[in-house]
Amino acid sequence: QVQLVESGGGLVQPGGSLRLSCAASGSSFRLFRMGWYRQAPGQQRELVATISSPGTTNYADSVKGRFTISRDNAENSVYLQMNSLKFEDTAVYYCNAARRVLNNQYDYWGQGTQVTVSS
Repeated sequence: QVQLVESGGGLVQPGGSLRLSCAASGSSFRLFRMGWYRQAPGQQRELVATISSPGTTNYADSVKGRFTISRDNAENSVYLQMNSLKFEDTAVYYCNAARRVLNNQYDYWGQGTQVTVSS
């Protein structure tokens, strides 16, 4: 099993920056694809960014050029640097760990951290 603990959320003005952190338990961190997802009230959870163990990244079009995902396998951690924040970035942000084994996929989620962009 994998447990994920998030931190770094808060209140920020438009145009500001935040850095989210996610600490993972276990000894197989490098086997997981890590990601950040977000969910606003009344909306579906959506992908923000993912990163593989070799470092390949993928971003939603809405955040590309503003957000940067990174990971440190030695510390079992993944980060999301968020710059130039907009009102529409307001959401609960969730850390995700995913692993594919044969025809099965296993997903683990953090508790979520609130990000509020407001003037």
